[in-house]
Amino acid sequence: MQCPSCQHTDSRVLESRAADCGRSVRRRRECLNCDFRFTTYERVETVPITVVKRNGARETFNRSKLLHGLLRACEKTGLEPAVLENVVDDIEVALQQRSGREVSSNEIGELVLERLRTMSEVAYVRFASVYRQFRSVSDFVATLEGLSTGTEPKGGKGRNRLAVVG
Repeated sequence: MQCPSCQHTDSRVLESRAADCGRSVRRRRECLNCDFRFTTYERVETVPITVVKRNGARETFNRSKLLHGLLRACEKTGLEPAVLENVVDDIEVALQQRSGREVSSNEIGELVLERLRTMSEVAYVRFASVYRQFRSVSDFVATLEGLSTGTEPKGGKGRNRLAVVG
């Protein structure tokens, strides 16, 4: 392990402990050259998951992109970032346990919405408005009505939406 201070390659491990609910190992290290102390994290390398976007493009699953979207949806809702990191961890584990290595962005969005629905209605509506590409107030109204009745429609842009007559 290379020291971040002097780039020397020899260090000793001072302490090791489980992190991320046992999914990684946190190691406290000390450089043998300059005595600088630093922390490293060790994770099991997993097979990359390919996300198939709406337009057919493919990209590698990016947990930080998903976390960023959740953080934006949950701003000022009182949900702690650590809770959102656990949601991302759970989704990533669920995706890794699938037999296929490809997943649609719609499937990921629905997994997020399932979790947000019980955590924060405000965050749920914020995330749904971007993910489902709301075009008008009626899209928001339909989602809010679905939340209160438990019949929130699934799907993307314009599909399976509740009709609102006003």
